[in-house]
Amino acid sequence: MLLSRYEWLVGLRYTRANVRQDGRNHFISFISLISMAGIALGVAALVVVLSVMNGFQKELRSRILGVASHVQITSAENQLMDWPAVAAQAARHPRVQATAPFVNAQGMLSVGQTVRGAVIRGVLPEQEETVVRMGQQMRSGTLGALQPGAFGIVLGSELARALAVTTGDRVALIAPQGQVTPAGVMPRIKQFTVVGVFEMGMFEYDASLALIHMQDAQRLYQMGDAVSGVRLKLDDLFAARTVARELMVDLPAGVYAADWTRSHANFFRAVEIEKRVMFIILLLIVAVAAFNIVSTLVMAVTDKQADIAILRTLGASPLGIMQIFMVQGALIGVIGTLLGLLAGVTLALNIDVVVPAIERAFHVQFLAKDVYYISDLPSDVHWNDVFSIAGVSLLLSFFATLYPSWRASRVNPAEALRHE
Repeated sequence: MLLSRYEWLVGLRYTRANVRQDGRNHFISFISLISMAGIALGVAALVVVLSVMNGFQKELRSRILGVASHVQITSAENQLMDWPAVAAQAARHPRVQATAPFVNAQGMLSVGQTVRGAVIRGVLPEQEETVVRMGQQMRSGTLGALQPGAFGIVLGSELARALAVTTGDRVALIAPQGQVTPAGVMPRIKQFTVVGVFEMGMFEYDASLALIHMQDAQRLYQMGDAVSGVRLKLDDLFAARTVARELMVDLPAGVYAADWTRSHANFFRAVEIEKRVMFIILLLIVAVAAFNIVSTLVMAVTDKQADIAILRTLGASPLGIMQIFMVQGALIGVIGTLLGLLAGVTLALNIDVVVPAIERAFHVQFLAKDVYYISDLPSDVHWNDVFSIAGVSLLLSFFATLYPSWRASRVNPAEALRHE
């Protein structure tokens, strides 16, 4: 639909502030500004909220993958016998960057009268560092302090706090696999020395995970040379599902590959659903503001009936009249959308500065460190979200102009001029 020059000029003139000849402010201009501000506010809120949701999703993924691997190969019996061959086979995949075996088991940690259940993971420190960033999360000690036969243990921060231990203290690890004695079957108990404490910022790991050397775990849990599985690091974490399916084709019977999206699906599904719901809810703000354009244009058509009649008598077509008011309504939507995008993107990119400033000014803390494990408000602007928001806003604004513009094109010139 091509617009001639007069349609643009008249539409732009109607969009600007109107003042009656007697000097009174035109009410239509005020409603136009309110509609424009409403669209800008809705678009800005959508951009900021979706960016914060993306930030939480990215932060959650980063913390989970700090402990969990991209792909994990395990067996049905939790004992992978020929793991070096499986690891070598997986390493031949072009997307696999590193492999690391592990032993996964349950145990009880005891210090004095305090007992806590824990997930015991046996690792090879030098290989474990290649698949996860555990070393960056150490609060004391190092992962390399785990030496075979030394029976050292690295605890999560919450688990260490519950046991009231720190680096250098000793804890007793009770394995469920029993040993036969003259007095009957007794649980296997071994004293371990705490050689490090890590903090991932995820309560699930900090309160229940303990790391020991893989050879110590094999000896304690009587696994021989077997391991529970092999962990893989990929060059692209989003390719994990595809790589897992491709590896399954060549793996031996009874051996399975699972990617991180399956092992932690509930976390990411919850965030994704919440993001979509928030998008729909906040989109209603934009919709309400966009449909304010309808009332603005209806009042404008009623107010400009004499102008419409004159334009019609000068040769303007009904389509031309319709386009004039579509220009007026579309400009309100375009200006509101652009202002909203500018404000929303600016705030989203600087939310790490704005939020602390608000907290200092009003002496509040939105995410208290002693309550929330993500204490800073993260933000991650996805430009495809920004473009989607802009597109939906402009589309709603366009549809809001159709009925009033069509009504303007139906004005009868003779009937309109008779009342002037």
